[in-house]
Amino acid sequence: MSRLPHRDDLPPVPAGELFVRSADGSRIHVELHGPEDAPAVVLAHGWTCNTHFWAAQIRDLAADHRVIAYDQRGHGLTPEPGPGGYSVNALADDLEAVLAATLAPGRKAVLAGHSMGGMTLMAAARRTGLREHAAAVLLCSTGSGRLTAEALVLPLRASAFRTRLTAAVLGAKAPLGPVNPVSKRLLKYATLGAGSAPDRVDTCARIVHACPRRTRVGWGHVLAELDVTADVRELRVPTAVIAGTDDRLTPPVHARAIAAALPVGLGLTELAGMGHMTPVEAPEAVTAKLRELAGRYVTGRTAVAAEKEDVA
Repeated sequence: MSRLPHRDDLPPVPAGELFVRSADGSRIHVELHGPEDAPAVVLAHGWTCNTHFWAAQIRDLAADHRVIAYDQRGHGLTPEPGPGGYSVNALADDLEAVLAATLAPGRKAVLAGHSMGGMTLMAAARRTGLREHAAAVLLCSTGSGRLTAEALVLPLRASAFRTRLTAAVLGAKAPLGPVNPVSKRLLKYATLGAGSAPDRVDTCARIVHACPRRTRVGWGHVLAELDVTADVRELRVPTAVIAGTDDRLTPPVHARAIAAALPVGLGLTELAGMGHMTPVEAPEAVTAKLRELAGRYVTGRTAVAAEKEDVA
């Protein structure tokens, strides 16, 4: 059995926790950190991860931001869904449910998603909930489609065979086994940059290995077929993109295509030598971008609104 993350890897004890009901009745676990009336940031993690993945961002931001982090269905403390509960629509439904339960009507926030979390935001681009609450968006290490065709995890030349084999790996039912030097080496190769510090590799390994096998397989099948490319042009809020240059799961070709297609793009930041796990590998860069977006699009908006109220 995988060990839980060390106390030092965990975010602060949340100011509040709740379960919200998604459209199909699924219960979604949500954590609330920081002052309730501070600028809000909502964090959506990726495949096989959980809220602990954002520990560095939560520790830093919770001092002066309202940080809302939730476990995607089947991950962390969110129960596995019933039959048919794994889908792109379910990702968008869950995000809308979290936003409705944690943000007052009309309250704006920075929405950030890593990997499948970024795909969640793109999938929800047309949703009323996202358009009501998103002041700005940060997409980290993600793609909108052709995930198995573009992935570089398997050291083979691009071909239909490599695509099929990658899809089989994503949906493999074999258990990951214990966290040990061999499994950490494999995970590092697939998901982190070659220069990643051992403690960060260990953190990612313990988070990923804690994901239930059925959850990993269920979402793996969804990712193999996922295509939210058309939704990127519907993400009509200021959106920044971050990617690692050495990302094998979602190589920079994805980030470049997304950045080029965004209606209100804020540019692409490519982090040299980083792999797929950018919030853990480069926490300072990701946190700084979240602070920048909140300061520009949430705090600034709040200040303008308050000034108008004072004048009135």
